[in-house]
Amino acid sequence: MVSDMRSGERYAERMGLPPAGWLAVIVVAVIAAALSNLGDMRWWRLAASAVILLAPVIGAWWLGRLPVRVVESGGEAWLHVDDARLPMSAIADVEVLEPVAYSDALGVAQHPLAFVVQRPWINRGVRIVLDDPEDPTPYWVVASRRPERLRDALAAAREPSAA
Repeated sequence: MVSDMRSGERYAERMGLPPAGWLAVIVVAVIAAALSNLGDMRWWRLAASAVILLAPVIGAWWLGRLPVRVVESGGEAWLHVDDARLPMSAIADVEVLEPVAYSDALGVAQHPLAFVVQRPWINRGVRIVLDDPEDPTPYWVVASRRPERLRDALAAAREPSAA
């Protein structure tokens, strides 16, 4: 989902679960918690049921918290993917990956030093080819629900540095 962009952001997205994913997590958590209790109302079984109920929900939230942002600060633009940062000057090319190409980019033929950020519920993304002789990473593969918008934001952020 695209979040409210803050000042200096050209693009912002979080890789959260879609509504159907949340429904599945909640249903599985409720069933698991109910089965763990088996009608016994002792406090330790209720406590265990609460943990079993909350753990998948917290885990799903944690997996979906990952932000992808294109930020301009101090006259320089950066791509932020969670804690990783990439300056626009290190980007040589950005390619939108549709579902089949995205799946191939995540497969065994991928370069072993590639930086990959993906979530199983997102089936598209971008490949960002790097041009940094000091970095052994050849490219980044980043999941995105709106890869065209991410590519356009990266292109717009690179223009001032190319001029």
